[in-house]
Formats: sequence, structure tokens, C-alpha cells
Amino acid sequence: EVQLMESGGALVQSGGSLTLSCAASGFTFDDYAMAWVRQPPGKGLEWVSAISWNGGVSYYGESLDSRFIASRDNAKNTVYLQMNSLKPEDTAVYYCNLRVGLKDYWGQGTQVTVSS
Repeated sequence: EVQLMESGGALVQSGGSLTLSCAASGFTFDDYAMAWVRQPPGKGLEWVSAISWNGGVSYYGESLDSRFIASRDNAKNTVYLQMNSLKPEDTAVYYCNLRVGLKDYWGQGTQVTVSS
């Protein structure tokens, strides 16, 4: 059974930094790219980042201005999202995502709140 568990969300002041983690289990972790998706309050899902199976390639949403960095540790079955220079508009529930074929798997999410 695929399980994704996010952690690291918190209340942080504008300009601060935070690193989210997503611990994965139930599948061969280093066979798959992983993604981060967020949902701001009252809005739809917004794709944030994706990282290749070995961490060699990563992609980011255009609105992030290179403030976020995705990484992974395949020995720990964990993917990370380092978030710098946080802004109030980064406030959202952040989800870890795995796509296998046409099926998406999601964690429970972790809340990030950025105060101004």
C-alpha cells in the first residue's frame, strides 16, 4: 500500500524559511519522480515542484521565483521541499504526490502559514 506522509509545516513569518519532508513507503521509491502540490485557502490545487527519480532534474512552478528547492534521499525514501523567502501567498496545505500511470497518490498534507 502506497503511503505518503508529509511533515514540517508550521507558522512562519514572511521572509522566513521552512523545509517540508515527505516520507514514502509501499512502493519502490527510486523508480519514480515525485511532486509537491499545494492548495491555498479557498483555492484549487497548484503544482509546486517535481523531482526526477534520482534527484538529478527538478522543475518548479513559475510563480515561485526560484525560492523553493526540491531534493530527495532515496536511502531514506524521503523527498524534501526547502522553501526560502516565504511570502504570505505561500500559505497553503502542501501535499506530496506520486503518479503511477493514471493514478495519483496523495499524503494527508501539511499546513504552511506565512504571516505578514
